Amino acid sequence: MPLVELEGVSKDYRRTSQVLTALAGVSFTAQAGEYVSIMGPSGAGKSTLLHLMGGLDTATEGVVRIDGAELGSLGEEALSAFRRRRLGFVFQFFNLLPTLSAWENVAVPRLLDGVPLGRSRTRAEALLERVGLGQRVEHRPAELSGGELQRVAVARALMAEPVLILADEPTGNLDSATGAEVLALLRSCATEDGRTVIVVTHDPRAAEVGDRVVELADGRVLEDRRTSAPVTATGSPARR
Repeated sequence: MPLVELEGVSKDYRRTSQVLTALAGVSFTAQAGEYVSIMGPSGAGKSTLLHLMGGLDTATEGVVRIDGAELGSLGEEALSAFRRRRLGFVFQFFNLLPTLSAWENVAVPRLLDGVPLGRSRTRAEALLERVGLGQRVEHRPAELSGGELQRVAVARALMAEPVLILADEPTGNLDSATGAEVLALLRSCATEDGRTVIVVTHDPRAAEVGDRVVELADGRVLEDRRTSAPVTATGSPARR
């Protein structure tokens, strides 16, 4: 069974007497451990699609199923718990809390699930070590570079051991070299951890990091293609 399943998903927004269609009958699947890049021009529906998969919005029509759970059938409390425990989010503008240290920001998903900060510190620091910030655990966001901020965000996304990571323009505020490092971290979440990673990007080079590129236009899937085989950390082609 695919980890991500979208079947005939449409999303309409009403503005006074007008109806704006952001998505129109989108269907696709993603397997466990697969890295999918979603591309398209502004207004194509990329972020809307990501929000639906993240349970941050609801479809007007169709089915969004993540890890066997049909999101449209979950109540608000169950949906909130699903987001906290099964999904990880990485945003273009980092969304870190400025008064918290790096490790505290990483621990926030567990805090929201009722786990005291102190009990999550060991895991938070281990995740920061993994993303190359083992020496920055006590630094606050104002003391970190853009690339470091996004690394903290990736570590935070991994805190609850999610099955799916959703990243919205994760390299949009980074230079090309730093952006490549962040994409490599996300790539490792798929190839090494077996997590499904779905990334929205405007950058064709960033899109090629994934296993597949799904291109949207006018709220519809224009193309769904395989990229050239990515290479894992062991130097062998990633499993398809």
